[in-house]
Amino acid sequence: MKNPSFFVKAIWDEEAYVFYSESDIVGLHLETVTIEEFEVEMMAFAPQLVMQNHFTENDLKQRSILDLIPSIFFRQQSVGGAVAA
Repeated sequence: MKNPSFFVKAIWDEEAYVFYSESDIVGLHLETVTIEEFEVEMMAFAPQLVMQNHFTENDLKQRSILDLIPSIFFRQQSVGGAVAA
């Protein structure tokens, strides 16, 4: 397993006036008022949750830490939300 990648998508909820997350990172559930807050929260929690929920103790013992660092890409859309892919 080399450089696993994960996606995080910020979706705007028109009724609640918040951005919420859609992601393949187990345990990541975000809800923020601004896209800037979303990005800060994503970068604070996503890497930690990847390490906790997507790697076994055996993975951590047998692989180089560089092989385990996940890729989480963030890209803002020009209108209506943001996507990390």
